[in-house]
Amino acid sequence: MPGLLRFVETTLRGQRGALLGWAPVCLAVGIAGYFSLRVEPGQLVFWGALLFAVAGYALGRGRDSGWAILSNGLALVALGFALAQMRAHHVAAPRLDMPYQGMVEGRVITLDRSASGALRMTLDQVFMPELGPRPNPVRVRVALLGKAEAFDIALLQRVRVPARMAPPGGPVEPGGFDFQRHSWFLRLGAVGYARAPPVVFESQPEDWSVARVRDRLSRAIHRHLSGDTAAIVAAITTGDRSGLDPKVVENLRVTNLAHLLAISGLHMGLLVGVVFSALRFAMATVQPLALRLPVKKLAAMGALIAASGYLALSGGSIATERAFVMAAVALGAVCLNRRTISMRALAIAGVIVLTLRPESLVSPGFQMSFAATAALVWVYSFVSHQAHWPGPRWIKPVLAVALTSFVAGAATAPFAAAHFNGYAAYGLPANLLSVPIMGLVIMPAALASVLLAPLGLEGVGLWIMGLGVDWILAVAKFFASLPEARVGVASPPSGTLALLSFGLTIVFLWQGRGKAMGLLPLLVAIGIWTLSDRPVILVDPTAKLVGVMDGASRVLSRARGQGFAAKVWLENDGDLASQAEAYHRGPAAEGRLWIIALDGRKIFHWYGKSPYSEKLNCSAQDIFVTHESYENSVACMVITAAHTKKAGALAITPKRTGFDIQSAESVRGNRLWSPIDPWQEANDQ
Repeated sequence: MPGLLRFVETTLRGQRGALLGWAPVCLAVGIAGYFSLRVEPGQLVFWGALLFAVAGYALGRGRDSGWAILSNGLALVALGFALAQMRAHHVAAPRLDMPYQGMVEGRVITLDRSASGALRMTLDQVFMPELGPRPNPVRVRVALLGKAEAFDIALLQRVRVPARMAPPGGPVEPGGFDFQRHSWFLRLGAVGYARAPPVVFESQPEDWSVARVRDRLSRAIHRHLSGDTAAIVAAITTGDRSGLDPKVVENLRVTNLAHLLAISGLHMGLLVGVVFSALRFAMATVQPLALRLPVKKLAAMGALIAASGYLALSGGSIATERAFVMAAVALGAVCLNRRTISMRALAIAGVIVLTLRPESLVSPGFQMSFAATAALVWVYSFVSHQAHWPGPRWIKPVLAVALTSFVAGAATAPFAAAHFNGYAAYGLPANLLSVPIMGLVIMPAALASVLLAPLGLEGVGLWIMGLGVDWILAVAKFFASLPEARVGVASPPSGTLALLSFGLTIVFLWQGRGKAMGLLPLLVAIGIWTLSDRPVILVDPTAKLVGVMDGASRVLSRARGQGFAAKVWLENDGDLASQAEAYHRGPAAEGRLWIIALDGRKIFHWYGKSPYSEKLNCSAQDIFVTHESYENSVACMVITAAHTKKAGALAITPKRTGFDIQSAESVRGNRLWSPIDPWQEANDQ
């Protein structure tokens, strides 16, 4: 035992000089611990974690030992837990607890498009008259369908519209994406749709608010450009995604170019780079300024001001905030004569982001952006020591772009595959042909359009931006049309990404030969991912759809209806088929009764508008699912909407003598955003 203690002490002391990189990792462990709980911790746990963090810091402060390092690390873990819990309670807001049909009033704060292409408006300052004494949600999201979509809406207008609203839905399968948790941190209390056009009862205010400037800028873009080009330019300039065509977005996603739409690290970095270089060059050409002033630092300050303006004009999304923090840290390093791109700068950015928004840890954007940046810093730390690049000097930028695209793509690939269930087969060539255009044409032209706007010549810059965007759209369309452009990937089991992230963290941050230890969790994670099986039987939260894994592919009980659940199930299977194709894999329904044989059992699903009244001929090894009540006494297991309403979506695995049933509510537990009613309680009733 003393030998083990000495080993721990020596190992931790050997990591001095690189410990700052572990600070966001420790915070992330505490945040992940909070989100992994199945029971919401009480105030006593919060104050205990906070006290532990203070005590751990006090014990390790000013001491130069391995145990002091360990004490500080545990303090950060406890602090991360406390920050996540505090944030979850801070954003608490009312939400619907039942379906609502009636008038919805509010102020338009966001316009975007749903996955199906419907225009959506997010409202705050909400008033729903039919709620009576119940509290109104802080924010709601309404999709405009049919004639309603043609209505011209501007940001900050107050509108009223008759709509059908419902509480945010939970996972469509146990352990799946939890939209209720996502909505909780967005303070989104209801989602729904409207078929009648909204009525504006208060126009956009006549002031110079950021939202109004964004709206006017977006409309100016659509006046100078048209079609998909205007929609893309508006998206990367103001964050306005309301004009995006779903087919164009799909082409970008299939070719791994969808990151060009999100105002994140790439756009912020390109803008900062263009402004910094332009300011530094301009001041360097003026001899009195170049000799008397710190030109480099002034250029960094100017770039920071430009980044702040871009953050405001783009709407300040979470991804943009994260990119701004990372850019600000890099520019601050320039002003302090520190290395601009290093693991220390990345660590500082990570600590700031996780402190301000702990929930971003579980978002794909955070995981992918930090994985890409860490991988690039790690790789270029080796490349920078190479005195000579192969080939002539002009090829160095080409190799740098290729290396950057390859490294960033490889680092983000597992996270993209886990969250989006796909791999872009032609992502590397598509990015090699598109990213340089974004940096050399589109972003400089965007800056030029802003500078020319006071002269009424912004159209020149926008026209050049349009040329660059047209090139990217052509690249995306070409590669997306190639066979097998997108390869489906099944979702990994719970905890796989955490294990993979742990391995990458050791590889990137550990000093010395112990770096190779990170390969073990990486290999284990890959093995778990590739060898795991998907649930055999899935029942959606309304009991209106059943999916059965028949061999290597899933068969669905309906060709239409419950499209979101069907889409998510197939994507999580790594299956690129449509709902209709998955339905036609199996037997045709007998009227409204669908029956499929599975290893000597039968799975029945009734989705008629009235309850199934006949006596079902089934055995104890069979399952009957219906979204209506069923009064007849039968031998098989009966699952109705009354069960799934309490338990959520179900994953069922047949056993030799029965079934192993896992419910969505039992997996995620009793949290602020997900009050629990486990399957067993529902089944007993």
